[in-house]
Amino acid sequence: MVTDIVFIHAPTVYDFRKKPILYGPISDVVPSSPIFEMYPIGFMTISAHLEAAGFKTRIVNIAVQMLQRETFDVEKCIRSLKAKVYAIDLHWMPHCHGSIEIAKIIKKYHPDSIVEFGGFSSTYFCQDLIGYPFIDMVMCGDCTEIPHVKLMQALENGGDLSQIPNLTWKDKDRMVHVNKTSFIPEDLDWVKFDYGVIIKSVIRNMDIKGALPWLGWDKLPLTSVFTVRGCSYNCIECGGSHYANKRIYCRHKPAFRSPEKLAEDVRCIQDYLNSPVFVIGDLRQGGKDYAERFFRSVHDLGVKNHIAMEIFQPASDDFFKLANHYLGDYSMELSPDSHDEAVRAAMGKIYDNHSIEKTLTSAFSNGCVRFDLFYMTGLTLQTIESAMNSAKAAKVLWGLVGKNDNLFIYNAPFAPFLDPGSRVFEDPERWGYKLFARTLEEHRVLLDNPSWKHMLSYETKWMTRDDIAKTSYDVALELAHIEFDTGRISKEEYDNRVERTNIAHELMNKIDEILLIKDPKEKDHKLWDIKEEGKKMMASTVCNKKNLDWDTGSIWSNTTRVVTGLFKSLFSSRY
Repeated sequence: MVTDIVFIHAPTVYDFRKKPILYGPISDVVPSSPIFEMYPIGFMTISAHLEAAGFKTRIVNIAVQMLQRETFDVEKCIRSLKAKVYAIDLHWMPHCHGSIEIAKIIKKYHPDSIVEFGGFSSTYFCQDLIGYPFIDMVMCGDCTEIPHVKLMQALENGGDLSQIPNLTWKDKDRMVHVNKTSFIPEDLDWVKFDYGVIIKSVIRNMDIKGALPWLGWDKLPLTSVFTVRGCSYNCIECGGSHYANKRIYCRHKPAFRSPEKLAEDVRCIQDYLNSPVFVIGDLRQGGKDYAERFFRSVHDLGVKNHIAMEIFQPASDDFFKLANHYLGDYSMELSPDSHDEAVRAAMGKIYDNHSIEKTLTSAFSNGCVRFDLFYMTGLTLQTIESAMNSAKAAKVLWGLVGKNDNLFIYNAPFAPFLDPGSRVFEDPERWGYKLFARTLEEHRVLLDNPSWKHMLSYETKWMTRDDIAKTSYDVALELAHIEFDTGRISKEEYDNRVERTNIAHELMNKIDEILLIKDPKEKDHKLWDIKEEGKKMMASTVCNKKNLDWDTGSIWSNTTRVVTGLFKSLFSSRY
């Protein structure tokens, strides 16, 4: 079957199965593995707009399939695809190696088709990407649903590509043209949001494995909705901050989806899946009554799915009372970065520890069934002592809530890269950082290292690369000890965490020793000798990733709901 456009998600490194790499804890606090096989939600929204315009779309998650089967033949899969356009996301920088290599393979087998890139990192490195001979187009900006429809219509009808907003492209003579990033909508109520689009595509292409958002999603599905594109906050490490949006993506203010539309998105998910729904973006960014309107609308629409929310700063008792009144049980997450208030303030987060403590106690006394708190190692002003103190502070926080309250505290390295476009990346000296990679190609080279420590794109005035790596493991051991000491994990869980952390640390040190070997063949042989040990560490290194799961049943237990949802969508008039 010929598809108009195939959206392809690549692994971090191609081919990671044929390289001896210790990934370490770089993905311990996200659902996906260190291969970062989770594709962006934009795949779904862009597909929804294209399908509505009459174009056939398909999602092919190459990374997931490489994880599923050692024998999965990437080139055979790509060769079997038939499409006019192959759209590859380079949204997060850890994909900068795999995405480029996959693009080469696509062009090898489909020389007459168009290879297109898109996403945050693609926008930042647009000129680097368009310089590769096997890349034909880069779609820039944070709202590319409508530009993609215009692009496909122009390609189908022989239209003028110079009229497509946000597009950088090559003509038939391979000359580069840069169209203005002019599609920057002020709200998001026009965005078509429908998980049913992916389900229909899976049925049409008979390819559920290729469309999985990440490995294991079919067994423990988690869905998401977005409140905003852009941000009103200016955290210095974030490539999605107000500063980065204004400078890189030409967005001068956030664009919000109305709370009523957002609630409809959640209800739409419920039509297909009984899965938790993660709300991307702090609801309070949208204005004084945004959160209450969302909560009320979700309640009025009869949504029963579990709602998980993120907040960018501590929340008041009134916020949690509203959530409790309208939602019943719900989950929260907050990323203070550091327990050291001076470090946190330097990162752009101006609130004290007392506010965090009040937030936790208020949340659990108002129906919150789970609260995730995230800290990092490798920050501005952060010393080794300061990083260790963030772990030690967990004892106080766990002591504030009941033993049966699901407060999960995570602490992981700020890895592997600083976000391009962030204030830290643009002015590292000001914030005490030293960068090892500035260009796209320099980042690609880093990813090809055999140890996550050598992938780090930075160090600071206060902590070297070695310090950041070693301290990450020391912090993990301290956190595990406190978690056990406070009775939150069993002796078996504690022993398992400690053993895994120590093994991972030893492997990292062993790789450092191997890298000193001058004979390339001997070096390679010894790296391969420890590959299997490193592979065992991929799932969980310094944290227990199972804590990130909500067990609400596999997608197969939702079959009846999916069929009903598809039937309802035939008569839907949401847009």
